[in-house]
Amino acid sequence: MTTRIPVTVEGNLTGDPEYGAGESGNEYARFTVAVNDRRLNQTTNTWEDAGTVFHRVVVFNQQARHVAASLRKGDSVLVAGDLRFGTYTDKETGQTRETRDIVADNVGASLKFADLAVSRSPKAEGPAAYATGPTAAPASHADTTIAR
Repeated sequence: MTTRIPVTVEGNLTGDPEYGAGESGNEYARFTVAVNDRRLNQTTNTWEDAGTVFHRVVVFNQQARHVAASLRKGDSVLVAGDLRFGTYTDKETGQTRETRDIVADNVGASLKFADLAVSRSPKAEGPAAYATGPTAAPASHADTTIAR
């Protein structure tokens, strides 16, 4: 059983998202978010950077396409997802290393310092995405009469 640790981070992209597809055809986008911690220095009464934490993020499928098409290095983003831990063996040293990634459920541009225009994509794919559905005309326009 894996532990699910939900997280939300706000930060800036350190580079353009890397977009691709796995062997099974699943699309993905990977990127890194830098989160800067700022604190008020009580002595000088000025804000100072207190360190930066880097989070690797991966997002899948349609949202991966949107991230790759919309976000660029330096953009401020909000990421909500699950924190996942893993291990791998370093090929050069043979040592076991640990990884920490966020598997994102939602990625969005932060509007704190930016304006944004939203362009909606259809939720369905294929002909169903553009179906208009049934139409009905009022009885007075359908050449019907009312019998009394």
